[in-house]
Amino acid sequence: MSKGLWAGSLAAILMAGAAAPALAAPAYTLKTSVPLGAPDRWDYVVFSADTGRVYAAHGDRVAVVDARTGELVGQVMGIPGGTHGTGISAKTGQGFTDDGQAGQAVAFDLKTLKVTKQIAADKDADAITSDKATGHIFIIEGDPGTITVIDPKTDQVAATIKAGEKMEYGASDDAGTIYVAGNEKRDLLKIDAKTNTVTARWPTPDCTSPHGLALDRAGHRLFMGCINSQLMVVNSDTGAVVAKLPIGRGSDAIAWDPKRKRVFSSNGLDGTITVYQQTSPNDYKALEPVTTSPSGRTMDVDPATGRLFVLAADTDPPAQPGQRPRIKPGTLKLMIFEPAP
Repeated sequence: MSKGLWAGSLAAILMAGAAAPALAAPAYTLKTSVPLGAPDRWDYVVFSADTGRVYAAHGDRVAVVDARTGELVGQVMGIPGGTHGTGISAKTGQGFTDDGQAGQAVAFDLKTLKVTKQIAADKDADAITSDKATGHIFIIEGDPGTITVIDPKTDQVAATIKAGEKMEYGASDDAGTIYVAGNEKRDLLKIDAKTNTVTARWPTPDCTSPHGLALDRAGHRLFMGCINSQLMVVNSDTGAVVAKLPIGRGSDAIAWDPKRKRVFSSNGLDGTITVYQQTSPNDYKALEPVTTSPSGRTMDVDPATGRLFVLAADTDPPAQPGQRPRIKPGTLKLMIFEPAP
C-alpha cells in the first residue's frame, strides 16, 4: 500500500453524470466483528474460496479466520518486517505472504499455518496475486517496480518482472494473465503470466495514484480505485476506460461479486463501502453505501455468500484537521457484513 494514500487530498473529485442516484437497497448488515487486537498496523485482507478462510495481514503475522463461522482459527507468526498480501496455492497446500522490510516472500503450510520457507524477493514486497493457469505466485514490490514470481512446486524464484514504475494491487484472470495497478504512471499493466513479460500499458490519466484492483472475468472488466475518489472501469481486452464512477475517500481496496454483479470500494477516510450494481459491463447504478468504520480501507468478498470482510480499528479524531484519524491501540477487528436476502 502506498505511503501517500492517507496523505492525499481529502477533496473528492466526482465525475458528473457518471453514476445514477443512490438506490435504497439492498442493505448489508454487520454480522460479527472478530477481535484481532495488536499489532495496530495492517494491510490487505484476502478471502480464499479454496480454503474457505480469510487472511488478514496484520503486523508481524497473518490472522486466519473461518469465513463461515467467524472463528479465529490461527495465525501465521514470526514475520518481523511486516506482512502485506496473501496468495494461496491450494495444489501444493501452501499460502504465501511477505516480509516487506526484509524483501522476502514467506511460504506457510495451509493446515498448520507454520512458516516453511523464506524466499528472497525485493524490498517493499507488498500485494500478492496467484494465477491458477501457471500455479505461480506474484509478489508485487511497490517501490522497486518489480514483481517476483514464485513457483510453489519448488519454492524458488521463477522470474523477476521489471515493470519500471511503482505499483499497487494486482488481479489474475486465472487463465494466464495478470493485471496490476500502475501507481506511479497512472496506468494499468497487463502481464503474460506464462512468459512473465509486460504486454500492455493502458493509460488511465484521470486516476490519481491507483490502488485497489478487481476483475470481472465474465464481463471482461477491470475495476481500479483511485485516491481522487474515482473508480475506473476498464475493458480488460482493449484497455479502454468505459466508465468513471464516484467513490468515497481513502479507497485502498476494490472487490467484485460475480454472483450478484456488484463492485465495492472500501473507503478508509469516510468509513464506508461504496457499492455499485452492474446492469451491463458499461453501466452501473449506485446502491446505498455500507457504513463500516474510519480506517476500514481494505476488504474482500466471498462470492458464494456475498459476505464482505473489512479490516478496521476504532479511532479518535485526528490530531489536526486534514490528518488521518488516530488508531486506538489494540482495537483492530475483522468486520463481517451480510447481504440482505
